[in-house]
Amino acid sequence: MELDSKIEALLFFKGETMKIKDIVKILKSDEESVKDAVNELKNKLLNRGMQLIQEDDDIMLATHPEMSELIEEIRKEELVKDIGKAGAETLAIVLYKGPITRAEIDYIRGVNSIFILRNLLIRGMIEKISNPNNQRSFLYKSTTELLAFLGVKNAKEMPEFDKVQDELNKFAALEEKKGDTEQN
Repeated sequence: MELDSKIEALLFFKGETMKIKDIVKILKSDEESVKDAVNELKNKLLNRGMQLIQEDDDIMLATHPEMSELIEEIRKEELVKDIGKAGAETLAIVLYKGPITRAEIDYIRGVNSIFILRNLLIRGMIEKISNPNNQRSFLYKSTTELLAFLGVKNAKEMPEFDKVQDELNKFAALEEKKGDTEQN
């Protein structure tokens, strides 16, 4: 498979901005080849529904501006749908454990959560903020609008907050212990 196709798949899977140097590392390629492939991908996406956005070393996939009406229509339809069990589960994790990284959410849930997080972001239930400990990742936290809708001033006022925190901490400790014994 061509390098530009691999980059396209990677950007689609990640669903967020990536640095070229991170793509180089993931795809085990050199920077010049990746930059050439990025330009090739950019050209292949001309007059398509997707486009490649690039600013300096940051790149991402996005819908083409001409698709905005279609996307807005779909977004409105999504907003009236129920968030579903997976959405509620992810929202609970963000409420009780946030701010939290996507990797931590995925670890707790045991599955990839990018599309559910995107849905919750669109709905204004959660927000994405910079991670002060790792500039390559983001943290997810509940919005003040969600807290107001739930009738609480902060997440600590959520039902059984301390009990849920204890259970999540026990789970993390067990998983860490299990990981340590598997390494030995």
